[in-house]
Amino acid sequence: MTSPDSARLGHKPKLSFSLLRGALALCLSAAALALLPTAPALAQAAAQDAAEPDTSVLSDTLTYDDIAKQTIYKGNIILTRGAMTLMADQLAIEQDAEGFQHGTATVTERARVTIRQEDPAKFELMVAEGVRGIYNGKTEEVELIGKAVVNRYVCGKLQDSIQGQRIIYRQKDGTYQAFGGAESATRDGRVRSVARPRANADAALAECQRKSSPRK
Repeated sequence: MTSPDSARLGHKPKLSFSLLRGALALCLSAAALALLPTAPALAQAAAQDAAEPDTSVLSDTLTYDDIAKQTIYKGNIILTRGAMTLMADQLAIEQDAEGFQHGTATVTERARVTIRQEDPAKFELMVAEGVRGIYNGKTEEVELIGKAVVNRYVCGKLQDSIQGQRIIYRQKDGTYQAFGGAESATRDGRVRSVARPRANADAALAECQRKSSPRK
C-alpha cells in the first residue's frame, strides 16, 4: 500500500532513473577485487570487462571479511566508473547466501550521498542525492532515503526534478515511486516533481551544440 504522499509513474525513465539504478549497481563492481566470483563467472566477467570501463574507488580505509563476504569502504569515498561518480562517507557491499550483492552508501560528514552521471554527447547531467543509497541485487531496486532528490540538467540548465523523502527505482518493470515524509527534501514534507517542456531541453541542447561547434 502506498501513502497519499507517494507518486508512481508507469513510464520507462530515459535518463535519470535508469542511470540511478545503474550507478549504485556499478558500486558493486568495485567489490570484485574482494568478492571473488567462481570460475564460470570469471570467464563471463572477463568478456564484460573488455567493453566496460575500470572502476576506481578512493577511500581512507578498506576492510574485507571473507567469511561474511563483506567489503566496507570508509572516509571521503569517491567512486568513479566512466562518466559516473559516487561520493559518500561509507560504502558497504555484501553478498547473500544466494549470491546476490547488496550495497549501502551512507554519510557522516557530507550532507548527502551524491551520484553524478554525465552524457557528454547529449550535454546531459544527472545528479541524484540522498542521506542513504541502497541497492538490492535480488530485487534489482535502488532506493534513495532521506532528503532524496534527482535532477536532470541539459547544458547546465535544470530540466526535470523529483524531491521527496524516498525515491525507489525498479529496474525490472522500469517504474519508480517517490514518497513524502518528515525527512523529505521539500519544506512541506510532500513529493514535488517538475518536468519542463521538451522544447526547453531542445533549446538548451542547441545552445551547447552551437557553442561547442568549431568556428570556421
